[in-house]
Amino acid sequence: MNTLEKQPRIRSFSRRQGRITPGQKVALESRWDKYCLDPEQAVNYSEVFERTAPLVMEIGFGNGDSLATMAEANPQLNYIGIEVHKPGVGHLLLQLEQRQLNNVRIYYHDAVEVLEQRINDKQLSAVHLFFPDPWPKRRHHKRRIIRPEFMALIAKKLKPKGYFHAATDWENYAKQMLRVLTHSDLLKNSSPTQDYCQRPSYRPLTKFEQRGLRLGHGVWDLVFERS
Repeated sequence: MNTLEKQPRIRSFSRRQGRITPGQKVALESRWDKYCLDPEQAVNYSEVFERTAPLVMEIGFGNGDSLATMAEANPQLNYIGIEVHKPGVGHLLLQLEQRQLNNVRIYYHDAVEVLEQRINDKQLSAVHLFFPDPWPKRRHHKRRIIRPEFMALIAKKLKPKGYFHAATDWENYAKQMLRVLTHSDLLKNSSPTQDYCQRPSYRPLTKFEQRGLRLGHGVWDLVFERS
């Protein structure tokens, strides 16, 4: 039995429609089939990308600017982005077309189900989770995606020496992440001080993050390697 099936499934997100701009609407209608994958269909990623390359997954890519920037800077990597906010998917589709990128594919679906059903064990070279919903109210902490059962699933899908990188601007959530990740049997902290890392150069600064840093807000990066 899968670890995540041992207890009731808790969704860590709510699918929000939001306002779709005319440009995003056109991109969703005209570019969906080119970049978006059907979560109900089995997939061979070497065929999808027409090559074999390390596979990096970003969970909850928001508007996709950071994912597009990383994909453009690292053409040797294949990227899978997962998002449940359709305007964000539309925005990323626009970015992929404008930058003429072919090393990104998208799932508009629940990340846990994609990991369980569409990713083989030891298939991913990296998993990125940047600024997930912090669910700041204590009664909502159970909805946070970083939980032991979720990290057990991530660890199964990572290759040996692959890594999981999370970032948050909520200190309380950062501490919880560190506790959960530290107790994983298969993941090892890459931080020399065994807590948080400096922001790796591959993670772009978002506009929101830049504004927060100017205001003195903290950001915590955690990078754990698969043993």
